[in-house]
Amino acid sequence: MKALLRAKKLSKNFGTLKVLDSVSLVVAEQEIVAIVGPSGAGKTTLLHLLGTLDKANSNPESSLFLDGVDITQLSDKAIAQFRNQKMGFIFQFHELLPEFTALENVCLPTWLGGESQKNAVPKAMELLERLGVGNRASHKPAALSGGEQQRVAVARALINDPKIIFADEPSGNLDSENAEQLHDLFFELKAERGCSFVIVTHNKDLAKRADRTISLKDGKID
Repeated sequence: MKALLRAKKLSKNFGTLKVLDSVSLVVAEQEIVAIVGPSGAGKTTLLHLLGTLDKANSNPESSLFLDGVDITQLSDKAIAQFRNQKMGFIFQFHELLPEFTALENVCLPTWLGGESQKNAVPKAMELLERLGVGNRASHKPAALSGGEQQRVAVARALINDPKIIFADEPSGNLDSENAEQLHDLFFELKAERGCSFVIVTHNKDLAKRADRTISLKDGKID
C-alpha cells in the first residue's frame, strides 16, 4: 500500500516535560490506524502534531510528509490552508459552534477555504443525509443528541474531501450503541471515500477493528 503520511522523529516538550520522544510512523492510503495507550502516554499530543495543530520540537532530523508534501517546510499560513484542504478532524466533544445550525457547522471548512455558499450547501446537505441527520440540518447543536452531534462533526470533517481524518476519542462521549454505529461509519466511509483515519481511542472494540494499532507508552511507540 502507498504511504500517505510519514512522520519521522517527532518529539515534543512542554517546558521540561518530554511528552513525545522521537516518534516515527507511517500511515498508508485507505488505512485506519488506532493509537492506544494509557492516559498521559502522549496520544493526543501525537495526533495534534500529525494534524499540524501543534508543532514538534525543532530538529533537523524531523519531518512530516502528507500526500508528498513536507509540511514542516511550509509557512504557518500555508500549513493552515493545507490542513483545511487535506485533513479532517473529529473530537470527543464535537466542537460544534453553538450559534450555528448543523448545516452551517458542516459548511464552515468550505467557507474558510473560500467556497461559495451556493456550492457548499448542497454538498453539506448530501453529507448530512448520508450520515442520517439530514432532517436535523436546521437544528443548532443544543437541540441534537450526542450521537447526532457527532455525526454532524463527521460530516464537517468530510466536507473538503480530506485525504486523512484525525479523530481524538471520537466515541468517548457516546453510549455503546451510538459508539458502535460511529465505528461502523468510519469503515464505511473509508471504503466509500478512500480516506485514511488516525484514531486515538481507549475503546478496545474499535482498536481491534482497525487495520493497525500503534501503542504509545511514556512518549514512545511501545
